[in-house]
Amino acid sequence: MTDWAFLLLPWETQWWLIALFALTAWCYGRGLARRRRWRDAPAALAFGIGLSSMYVVMQTGVDYYAQYMFFIHRIQHLILHHLGPFLIALSMPSAILAAGAPGWLRRLGALIVESPPIRLLYRILQQPFIAGFLFVGLIFYWLTPSIHFDAMLSARLYWLMNLSMAVDGLLFWWFMLDPRPPGATPVTRGIGLRVLVLWAVMVPQIALGAWIYLNPDVVFDVYAVCGRAWPVSPLLDQQLGGLVTWIPAAMMSVISTLILIRFIFNHERRPTVSDAAPQSATS
Repeated sequence: MTDWAFLLLPWETQWWLIALFALTAWCYGRGLARRRRWRDAPAALAFGIGLSSMYVVMQTGVDYYAQYMFFIHRIQHLILHHLGPFLIALSMPSAILAAGAPGWLRRLGALIVESPPIRLLYRILQQPFIAGFLFVGLIFYWLTPSIHFDAMLSARLYWLMNLSMAVDGLLFWWFMLDPRPPGATPVTRGIGLRVLVLWAVMVPQIALGAWIYLNPDVVFDVYAVCGRAWPVSPLLDQQLGGLVTWIPAAMMSVISTLILIRFIFNHERRPTVSDAAPQSATS
């Protein structure tokens, strides 16, 4: 098998996960075809890159390398927790997915979303403090050396780790990048508060990445037990993983802040109901 084929084929096949990605992509593509709007193209590109990148790091040979190289593992989680969900949330795919979903799926989705326990849980998870705490807390939890050691040697814990990072990333960035004005929904918060959360989660991520990078000892020794895929020294592998944890965290918060500032300008340009009423009365 060639290297390219190995990278494209599933390493540990999870058919339910492949089916979930395929269903999502099919619904989105079907929705795009029905809407036929050129202005959807940039959002579609962002959605496609985000969804594809998450699939690649979960269901191709990249997942193999993530289990045998610490810095690849950190890239995997950067995509699952940061980049992939960020691009998906930025694309605002709800309307297109709804337009492309078959009727039974829309009814099932509405039944789940409108369920009181699910709505309550969603509102709790989207509270600013809780959202930020979970976002950073999961990173610290799974990078606790003893917990990381067990997760990398247990198939069940490994999948729990990856899925929890992906789900939390989608929840966090969906909360952060909501383009609607504050108060549009019970969980749509003010721009200033969201910027505060973004910068609050940035600091501990930088500190954690710096600690990993600057640590003179190898603290993630599970990769010595499993064996490394490439002849890279353990300390260098750890330092590269520390840099991945350190630098992109700051970049994602800064980029998101700029996007939120643009939302402020969009909200100010949008006519209010009181402004629109006199115009309609005189027309």
